[in-house]
Amino acid sequence: MIDEIISSRRAIFPVQFSSGEISREEIQKLLEAANWAPTHRRTEPWRFKVFHSKESRQGLSKFLARTYEKTAEHYSEVKQQKMAEKPLMSGCVIAICFQREPNHSLPEWEEIAATAMAVQNLWLLATEMKLGGYWSSPDLINYLANYITLQPEERCLGFFYLGKYNGPWPEGRRNASIEERTEWF
Repeated sequence: MIDEIISSRRAIFPVQFSSGEISREEIQKLLEAANWAPTHRRTEPWRFKVFHSKESRQGLSKFLARTYEKTAEHYSEVKQQKMAEKPLMSGCVIAICFQREPNHSLPEWEEIAATAMAVQNLWLLATEMKLGGYWSSPDLINYLANYITLQPEERCLGFFYLGKYNGPWPEGRRNASIEERTEWF
């Protein structure tokens, strides 16, 4: 069963979401799954900032649009509009953050990897629940601390856009077989 969920996990984008609401209980269930990710020395570095209410998603939308306009090296009105629309099309946006442990005894990549595994857990459960979602890492994540409070040593790695999805589940493919990517010794 888990192998089927793993192989059917897909990126479903906000433009594909239906208008259905995602309940707080559904989000809580996803976050609980994320919280069971493996972590070296049990640092549990993942942190999630949830923009669930319509008002919070509208606020995030305005922040992203303003920040893009102020910081874009090559401004595009179309890109700005797309940035602003994604939170509004979503039932929930989760900022994916990680918190370095105080003495930095672990390499940063291990903390990032643990956070990515937490997101994978969330994404796999979302797949099982027939919720669409995808992880986006626009440059604007570097400005999130200008909008919400991040703790010292806490950094945003991206946004997970989440929404109801009623369409046919997309088929997947891989560019190479696992045999082509594996060496046995």
